[in-house]
Amino acid sequence: MTFNQYQHDIMEKEHALNMVLKDFWDQFSSWNTWQFWVILAVLIFPLVLLYFFMDRKRLFEIFFFGYTVHILWTYVDIFLETHNYMIHTYMLTWILPYALNLTTSFLPVGFLLLYQYCTNHRKNFYLFTIILSFIFSVILAPLEKYIGLVELRNHFHFYYVFFIDIGIAFIAYWFTLFLRKYILHHSTKHP
Repeated sequence: MTFNQYQHDIMEKEHALNMVLKDFWDQFSSWNTWQFWVILAVLIFPLVLLYFFMDRKRLFEIFFFGYTVHILWTYVDIFLETHNYMIHTYMLTWILPYALNLTTSFLPVGFLLLYQYCTNHRKNFYLFTIILSFIFSVILAPLEKYIGLVELRNHFHFYYVFFIDIGIAFIAYWFTLFLRKYILHHSTKHP
């Protein structure tokens, strides 16, 4: 096949996949199903909590941390879904069929509030991250599987989610520390 033939074939298959996703969403995951409302609640509830418990004096720093968790988890989730390791069986919208309720809200807000708590109260972020990751991967993720919102395939296990959570939270923490040091360094040089 030539380059143009491959491109055409890819576009046709993407269009067909989008139509199947839309049909699936219309029949099994739209606003008239309980799964849609659970997914919507998992998206909105953490954001409401964030509104009430956010330390507004450190807004940029804490949101930077949460944004980093969001971006990293979104990329990991896209990889896991496109390679059929962790399939989110229901979705908020067919246009963006991945677990956006988790990677946009639930996980980032959970880790963001943990980061805020640990840094405000001088607690060990690493230890608390391990505890929260355990809760997410050993209690909440299996619950999500039990009610049918996620499937694990290709020998993928929840303990992988545990290590992914830890890795993402630590990387976001290190990026945030780097940003804080960078800002502090430049603010003292140029008053």
